[in-house]
Amino acid sequence: MAKPSFQRLGTSIDVPNVQALAASIANPAHVPPRYVRPEAKADPVASDGDSELPVIDFSRLLHRRFSREESAKLHHACADWGFFQLINHGVPDQAMEKMKADIVEFFKLPLEEKKASAQLPNSLEGYGQVFVVSDDQELDWADMMYLITRPLQSRNIDLWPAQPLTFRDSLSCYSMELKSVAGTLLEVMAKNLGVAPEEFSTIFQDQPQGVRINYYPPCPRADEVLGLSPHTDGSGLTLLLQVNDVEGLQIRKGGNWFPVKPLPGALVANIGDIIEILSNGVYKSVEHRAIINTKEERLSIATFHGPREDSVIGPFAEILKRCKPKYMSMSYEEFTKSFFSSKLEGRRLMESLKLYSL
Repeated sequence: MAKPSFQRLGTSIDVPNVQALAASIANPAHVPPRYVRPEAKADPVASDGDSELPVIDFSRLLHRRFSREESAKLHHACADWGFFQLINHGVPDQAMEKMKADIVEFFKLPLEEKKASAQLPNSLEGYGQVFVVSDDQELDWADMMYLITRPLQSRNIDLWPAQPLTFRDSLSCYSMELKSVAGTLLEVMAKNLGVAPEEFSTIFQDQPQGVRINYYPPCPRADEVLGLSPHTDGSGLTLLLQVNDVEGLQIRKGGNWFPVKPLPGALVANIGDIIEILSNGVYKSVEHRAIINTKEERLSIATFHGPREDSVIGPFAEILKRCKPKYMSMSYEEFTKSFFSSKLEGRRLMESLKLYSL
């Protein structure tokens, strides 16, 4: 199978390495102008305890006695929040801890060693930046590494870090564990939507998967920068693992930003644009962003599960028996070209796909 088409949608625009930039700033007042984001503190942020993200117990979804009740909770979480915390997911602690440790060690490497995994021209995969489309665009205070993990034949192992020595094995093991979790969640979601599970399994055949490893350096003027601009995920389902204990993920709900406080050992899951379209808007792909800490770095790994490259993305026919379509249908290749060739701007792309005349 050919590698997904979004591999060829990278940018050749030169973007500074933020980890090195953060370490070199002698005067905290001198954050480079391209990183200053006035909107970072413009929108209201909900106070702690104002609202808690739904928590789904994965083990109960698998238990005959409790599965109906937990499935209903999952349906509500996907329809109302678009986000939930997943506990008792069955991913071995060892797999998560090894992945975390190797991510930390990778970002401790000298810049020149990290550049061994640098993005190639016109490619998104590797160490670098994404969603930078112009030389004067405002930038995020972060570095990242994007790697394709599934299908197996689509892996570009040359871009997988050779240091630390265990990184490749750790990522391979971790990605396989999350494939299993995502597969079960997709099956339950299909049933909750009244769609035959095989409809989902056809769209997500072989469960194409990629990971984005995020490094957010501290910044003394953290309220003036953003780690990751407000956006929705152009995938079907995302599973996020917090690598260290520094918080930073916020989701937008009702005009406010809600801080997410990850539970120990939990995965933070969210619905992506693809499932919002397939569900005809029943499930929500919710805008979210990452903020920066003044003193501590933050690291995370997001695992994206998407549809087959040759899929046509549109509301399921079974759902359209009950309502009119809210979104246009398009090829997944066309969708990814639109998604990866644009800068992150909240729900702008999703709104452009709506059929407003209905």
